[in-house]
Amino acid sequence: LPGDSERALLIGGHIDSVPNGGWLDGALNVMAGVEVLRRIADEGTPSVTVRLVNWADEEGARFGRSLFGSSAAAGSMADQDELRKRKDAEGVSLPDAIARFDVDLDTALEARSELENAAAYLELHIEQGPVLEALDLPLGVVLGTFGVERHQVTFRGQAAHAGSTPMDKRRDALAGAARLELEIREIAKRIGEGAVCTMGGVVTKPGIVTSVVETAECLLDQRHLDAVQLAEMLSNAEAASRRFAEEENIEVEWERIWNIEPILFDERLIELADESIREVAGSSHRLPSGPLHDAAEVARAGVPTVMLFVQSLRGLSHTKLEDTKEEHLELAVQALDRLADKTLAMLGGEA
Repeated sequence: LPGDSERALLIGGHIDSVPNGGWLDGALNVMAGVEVLRRIADEGTPSVTVRLVNWADEEGARFGRSLFGSSAAAGSMADQDELRKRKDAEGVSLPDAIARFDVDLDTALEARSELENAAAYLELHIEQGPVLEALDLPLGVVLGTFGVERHQVTFRGQAAHAGSTPMDKRRDALAGAARLELEIREIAKRIGEGAVCTMGGVVTKPGIVTSVVETAECLLDQRHLDAVQLAEMLSNAEAASRRFAEEENIEVEWERIWNIEPILFDERLIELADESIREVAGSSHRLPSGPLHDAAEVARAGVPTVMLFVQSLRGLSHTKLEDTKEEHLELAVQALDRLADKTLAMLGGEA
């Protein structure tokens, strides 16, 4: 929607989901933006240009690498070599998959031009956690997003017959993976302050009931709002994996899939978001985001950014049980609309 200035207010999110995902994660962001854009258009020419954004592959469910579109636009897609190695469960490489849609990994960074005139970015999202529901509040302001370290950890042992190999002679790769899975929970507890560690997938080979596991490929996700604590979590997990490998007489390899540092959002926009929520819902709450969002990459690129959270029933997301009360969705869109108006006024005053 062209405005009096080429400077742009961006509103949106993503519409991609995950296997067995719910109906709100992603789609709410974009559709709420559509409604705000319609209302602004009905009132004439805005002070700055307003753009609706639908970022590509926010979830990263297929290749394990989140925020593809927003990181390309942010100019932070430096892991080109790692991206070329990524394959899905069927063995299709990431470059081959995106080539089907006329996207070339070599030129993906040209998307940086999309943020050249961006003056602010707003995103509404379901919380995907239990905090707002526990506080009996419909809406909250996001202070920033957790940093993430995501790795593939591969344990290598020796396949051997399940019936004839004594327990003390086995080089069982799955034993190392299982011990690491339990240890990362203890690491998160020790670090505290919202630390989370997840082993989201383990693939074993040869994967038959009559053989000791030769390789166990694990997907490890670690998150924290503090960069130093996140680095300590990673260091502790790596050290534990090597200790387990030695004790089980197996080998372990680490390969980074992707990482992003903790990102804090714009203080001015946080204040405007807080004000907008109080106007429509009476009370607000400020909280960090454990899940990743495109807003993190946009903020990383230097664009003033803020997010609104709306309550998730039972704190559930990435499941068909994902839901939010209809009245809370209505309040969320109203709050986003007010925030857009306040942001336009702020940007117009800067012009």
